[in-house]
Amino acid sequence: MTTNFFNLVEDQIVQVEALMKLQVKGHHPHLYVVLDHLVSSGGKRVRPAVALLMGKMLGAKNERLLKLAASIEMLHTATLVHDDLIDGSLLRRGIPTLNAQWSPAATVLAGDYMFARAAELAAQTNSVDVMRLFAETLATIVNGEIIQMFSSRGIASREDYYQRIYAKTASMFVLATQSAAILGSGDDEIVAAVHQYGYEIGMAFQIVDDILDFTGQQSTVGKPVASDLRQGLVTLPAIYYQEAHPDDEDMAAVLRGEYNHEKRMIRLVDAIRASGAIQQALDEAKQFVGRGLKMLENIPDSIERQALYEIGSYIVDRQV
Repeated sequence: MTTNFFNLVEDQIVQVEALMKLQVKGHHPHLYVVLDHLVSSGGKRVRPAVALLMGKMLGAKNERLLKLAASIEMLHTATLVHDDLIDGSLLRRGIPTLNAQWSPAATVLAGDYMFARAAELAAQTNSVDVMRLFAETLATIVNGEIIQMFSSRGIASREDYYQRIYAKTASMFVLATQSAAILGSGDDEIVAAVHQYGYEIGMAFQIVDDILDFTGQQSTVGKPVASDLRQGLVTLPAIYYQEAHPDDEDMAAVLRGEYNHEKRMIRLVDAIRASGAIQQALDEAKQFVGRGLKMLENIPDSIERQALYEIGSYIVDRQV
């Protein structure tokens, strides 16, 4: 973590990771091995960093803030465990997933355990409002997964896409920013502003992830290129491409549910990469970030606020 905003909370991130590992103390040893593996395998830690910076900026007490950040990252980790199982992914960040090593039943139970421990950490903030927001966020994430499973495949719809990435990613950024504000200032106007900041940068974060799904290499992103499209999930770069090329037969085949034809898929991915769709999606991510940064304008300047501005640049500039 060489980015400056990470440096401000580096010591706290270490404490967050230690808190996460403590959640399996006294339980089945396999759970500790799994959680230690998941925590040690890295990850961007952007969500806890956002929560920590926001809370520090708004005067939240450190102990409560650490519990909040750990609960959010534990929640995120649990969703990854279940996502990998649902998608049949055997690699994440180039490392074997849990379901590549355990049975589906054991993987589901491990994810369930992590959800429960994440909720326990949220409860340790001693804030009913934070606990309520945590529960609402978890419901949003699960509902989004169900919609994606039953309704979203083969659909090139902006409305569907935005709802999907809010549920999948932006809702957790909102949890991070709004909960930190609740634990800090508690001022209604500030809570509303940072809620919107979390929404905007969370949406941008997922759009960039979806761009990297097309532009990255499997060895870098740790999963097959265009993995979403190969499952029939049409993300923003593909939506822009479809809008500009409504007669493309390869894209039409995906929309018909025919997304298992390898040669056709390679041809379509190459066409999307060669088009202006990638840049258009990136430009839209930057617009989301710009709107998010405006939400911080009325908050007094501080090193944490500058770091939260910097996160915007990090989101749209990152390569992994």
